[in-house]
Amino acid sequence: MIRKASEINETSPWQELTPGGEIYEGGTSLLVNTGDWRTETPLVNAEKCKLCMLCILYCPDSSIRVQGSQELKLDLLHCKGCGICAEVCPFGAITLGREER
Repeated sequence: MIRKASEINETSPWQELTPGGEIYEGGTSLLVNTGDWRTETPLVNAEKCKLCMLCILYCPDSSIRVQGSQELKLDLLHCKGCGICAEVCPFGAITLGREER
């Protein structure tokens, strides 16, 4: 039985993998925690943020969402810390900094 990519993990036996590790379905970064690659983390200053949503449009990882129409929510499991959100923010509400781990 060949498994879907979403069903495969590090304990899957090699016999259940596709030949050559090929993926026969649409890919998604939701299957992979890519946030560990980040060296800097976007930090949002809620007082400066005007919810213009430019950061949401420009984020290549779709890691920024509006929560309750009043606040930005960062998906740090998938944010790679590229800093595009901080560059496009016209109000300086997003800065990059070190994340406490």
